[in-house]
Amino acid sequence: MRVVLAEDLFLLRDGLVRLLEAHDFEIAAAVESGPELARALAEQEPDVAVVDVRLPPTHTDEGLQCALEARRRRPGLPVLVLSQHVEQLYARELLADGSGGVGYLLKDRVFDAEQFVDAVRRVARGGTAMDPQVIQQLLARRSGNDRPLARLTPRELEVLELMAQGRTNAAIAARLVVTERAIAKHTANIFAKLGLEVSDDDNRRVLAVLAHLDHGR
Repeated sequence: MRVVLAEDLFLLRDGLVRLLEAHDFEIAAAVESGPELARALAEQEPDVAVVDVRLPPTHTDEGLQCALEARRRRPGLPVLVLSQHVEQLYARELLADGSGGVGYLLKDRVFDAEQFVDAVRRVARGGTAMDPQVIQQLLARRSGNDRPLARLTPRELEVLELMAQGRTNAAIAARLVVTERAIAKHTANIFAKLGLEVSDDDNRRVLAVLAHLDHGR
């Protein structure tokens, strides 16, 4: 699996390269600026891009804009964004095309190697890897003015948050220490209350939930 990595801090970039290589990823390019990232994405055609939002020369949103432009040229290009903060505009732009293969992780909340590597692999395969804080902010933003969301029970909200992170029913059941059958009932209730089509496709249901939370109906 070929990776283009963009991170301006040398120590972090070098650490990510070593980590990914240790888990059998091939680093097609490891760059430190927006222009270098744009060239690498165009020339290398990687299986997945791991991109810091803020890169030189302006340290604003070069990383994200390069990734979005690359996805416009190559629809569905898997992109995992790394950021210091939850910035909803970035999450919305990344999710806007609804094609999957997207992730948004907060740097200071990646607690172990397996968690990060699993997120990279999930995104590379077309899945979704969203930090829980991103989901919580989307939920909070909608909860005050969205009647369907307000009708969810506390347990259903908990299941919704885990679902939106990209977790399967089995993973949610294990996390909440309940049966898969119980989670299946909760997810069916959630989709009914949100007016969404029920789907057994994990990635499709994640995208449906995130689109609902982000854009409303």
